[in-house]
Amino acid sequence: MPKMTGAQVLAEMLKGYGITHIFHVPAVLRRTMAELEERTQIDRIQTHGEKSAAYMADGYSRASRKPAVCMAQVIGAMNLAAGLRDAWLAKSPVIAMTGGRLPQTKFRKVYQEIDDVPSFESVTKFNATIDDPARIPDMVRQAFRTATSGTPGPVHLQFQGNEGQIDRGEADMEVYVEKDFDHVPPFRPEPEMERVKAAVNILSEAKKPIIVAGGGVRASGAGRELIALAEKLQIPVATSLTGKDTIPANHPLSVGVVGTYSRISANRAVSEADLVFYAGSETGGMTTHFWQVPPIGTPAIQLDINPEQLGRNYPLKAMVLGDAKVSLQKMIDVADTASAASRKPWVERVQALVAEWRGEFESLLNSDAAPLRVERICKEMSDFLPSDAMVLADTGHSGMWMGGMFDLTDPGQSYARSFGHLGWAFSAGLGAKCALPDRPVLTFTGDSGFWYHIGEIETAVRWKINAVTLVNNNRSGNQSKRGFDVAYGGQQTEKAREMWVLNEVNFAKIAEDMGAVGIRVEKPGDLKGALQQAFEANAPVIIDVVSDIEAMAPLAWAP
Repeated sequence: MPKMTGAQVLAEMLKGYGITHIFHVPAVLRRTMAELEERTQIDRIQTHGEKSAAYMADGYSRASRKPAVCMAQVIGAMNLAAGLRDAWLAKSPVIAMTGGRLPQTKFRKVYQEIDDVPSFESVTKFNATIDDPARIPDMVRQAFRTATSGTPGPVHLQFQGNEGQIDRGEADMEVYVEKDFDHVPPFRPEPEMERVKAAVNILSEAKKPIIVAGGGVRASGAGRELIALAEKLQIPVATSLTGKDTIPANHPLSVGVVGTYSRISANRAVSEADLVFYAGSETGGMTTHFWQVPPIGTPAIQLDINPEQLGRNYPLKAMVLGDAKVSLQKMIDVADTASAASRKPWVERVQALVAEWRGEFESLLNSDAAPLRVERICKEMSDFLPSDAMVLADTGHSGMWMGGMFDLTDPGQSYARSFGHLGWAFSAGLGAKCALPDRPVLTFTGDSGFWYHIGEIETAVRWKINAVTLVNNNRSGNQSKRGFDVAYGGQQTEKAREMWVLNEVNFAKIAEDMGAVGIRVEKPGDLKGALQQAFEANAPVIIDVVSDIEAMAPLAWAP
């Protein structure tokens, strides 16, 4: 084997795994950065914070269904770990690389010394240290192997030295890359046919079944198979927030997002079902509105690639272990259309629930009020989103509005959402645009979320990351209003509002001062033109939409 430095091997391996961007806060693996410049076309995106670097890598990974890399030196390692929390919850194959301690200085109070490794333990599938340059090749392979296999997730490699200086060391090494692990899923495990047949039989016998499609369907790229099975057996489809883009909202069998950040029609339909088929869904609290929709004990079947998830929260009539795309296709192959006609009344009932929801919110979806109603903002985005766009949504009210009021209407559109970390969306949207340079990328966030990483406007300008960010600017974090009203015994005092009401700011002007395109929208009729202008700008764009501070996202329906 040739003698190479760790930096040379690492650069060549990242190139071999198809990495196109690294999101980092200097200074880390500096010699590797130099080798990347000499050997690859990988962009080394310097961000304005470690959490933002992790969020960008997460957005890249969710957009591309490929591993993404973020880095930080030792003093920023815990911030990077905090940023991996969303990737961990979202099952994103993000590979974090950090600097670490030197054995010569451990426990001697060297500058910045702390043991960072434990902080990664709860947010990674694999958390390891590299203390010998000769171990870089096999540890990097293990990182990619673990991040993409089974249920994907983040991993962490700590390179010895506060900046990972071990990459300067030499050893006898060769560049060997396992291309099977440069995408998700690397393998598609097939289910047992007897279990497939049992699940299909139970589905066929049900009078009012419903499918809940989760993130596993999205990760597997199984939207087409999901729809084909639903159509063959005439079964309505609800989705989790993560699975929102697995079926277009205008499909006659689509009922919307179910759970806490949801659409009323979906919660009502799932509650009325006599059987729930969880396809690639972990049946967590958000998808089931804390196990009220449906209540535990409702007949259910489940498909998942991870056996530990099968039956976790609901007793099952049948379980299918396998990749979603392969498993759904096998279910299609064995399904008989004979029972489909018997479900016509059920399908009509579900369609009536969807129509009832639209009728209830029609006036708000089309409201001409100024400041704008957020329902109208969501409708404008639904109506004028390009057919190949990707949308990313922040958490809190942003997640509630987008889960319930925003529609994806084309199979070519994609969606990703924060798993609870306010401020995730803007940075993640920039990462997604790096992964999808030829597709429109639209991020929806509130002003509270946007403030977290507003400095990344400069990053977007510097690297020409031409994503569009729409800021729902109600000069507040008004999701807190309900909670403070309760805390104050009914209605909070005016002074209490200082805990969630912010200063009025024109984000379009800030964007322009930082070199981006800024567009201010104060009237509903101007939003369509603003969206069109933004997608044609070929530049980073911030659309500042002035909205009603009193507009509250509807709470989840529960029986």
